[in-house]
Amino acid sequence: MQASESFRRQFAGYGILTAEILYRMPDHPALLQSFVWQTEDKAPQFPELRRFLAYWEREIEALIHSVRVAHKDLIGPMDVRYAKGEFLIH
Repeated sequence: MQASESFRRQFAGYGILTAEILYRMPDHPALLQSFVWQTEDKAPQFPELRRFLAYWEREIEALIHSVRVAHKDLIGPMDVRYAKGEFLIH
């Protein structure tokens, strides 16, 4: 049995990323709007976030005002321990 791709990414250092993107639409420049986006990403380079922001700037007419980021590793050193024994029932 093989581990899931998500589980392997967690061991590779990926964690949960939440980004709040504040932006302005060209037809309403005085109005600041918010978009919240969440994915698994690897700090501090944030390749998934960079890819998403590049897509946004290329494909979406809204101008980004600012991006606020929160990141939390899903697996840390204290989360993984080796089992000292195994109990079989039945």
